[in-house]
Amino acid sequence: MPAGGKPTVRSRRLGAALKRYRLAAELDQQQAAAVIEASAPKISRIESGHVSARVVDLRLLLDAYGVTDADVRAGLEDLARNANHRGWWLEHAAHLREDYLDHIAIEDDATFIQEWQSVAFPGLLQTAAYAEATITAGPNCIDTERAAHLVKARATRQAKIEPGGAVYTAILWEPVIIHPLVSVAVHREQLSAVLEVSKRQNVTIQVLPFTAGLLAGISAFSSFSFGSGPAVEAVTMENLRGTSVLEDPDDLSAYANAFDQLRSAALAPDASARLIRRILRSSEEEE
Repeated sequence: MPAGGKPTVRSRRLGAALKRYRLAAELDQQQAAAVIEASAPKISRIESGHVSARVVDLRLLLDAYGVTDADVRAGLEDLARNANHRGWWLEHAAHLREDYLDHIAIEDDATFIQEWQSVAFPGLLQTAAYAEATITAGPNCIDTERAAHLVKARATRQAKIEPGGAVYTAILWEPVIIHPLVSVAVHREQLSAVLEVSKRQNVTIQVLPFTAGLLAGISAFSSFSFGSGPAVEAVTMENLRGTSVLEDPDDLSAYANAFDQLRSAALAPDASARLIRRILRSSEEEE
């Protein structure tokens, strides 16, 4: 059972998937319960994420629901085994919000990550200096100890997009590139770091130009996929009070469509890199 009976991100994802497959099989919770010789309330708790399904029960349920895809079954079994596992970020748990831990857990499981940012560079691309500057200059009055844990957590997260890691696409609005939120020196270092990361085969960086118009008004978000394809399975959005996780199919469809529009309007990766290099050179020449 998730600690304290509270659903984890993974147990919620597993439960939501099982509910979708049960409904597609046109079975009610009582019928599903009979498959694993349990009660309907237990199926309800599994589907809400409050109880982690055992792998043996999961296999029986998937058989009953007619789920035969080997990759889907393997992915769900992995969720069942690791539903209560928090990984490396546990060492920072006392200093990070619960919703941020949820974001990290989703990100850590993802095979495809897509991000849109209109204000700052995404955490997965930030240098240590940029991360520290933006964290400590924010409106939340973060103390030195907590800021250090946040900076370290951001740096550790970046292993996710190392070569051979998740397929990562970031779209940045042009002002993120042009207008420093931090010191000019830190901004230059950040631009150079982005250019280096963009050379990785699993990383794509695109810039949305000023001419894109109203598209730039879309709030920043990150979307995640967990299988062999890029179909969006979770979306996170940051706000002043925390991070929201969206998992409703209609929400996921809307944000997948929004990202496709942003990507279509953005400069191609090569043109984006040329723009970043031009801005970096211009900044250096102004000294």
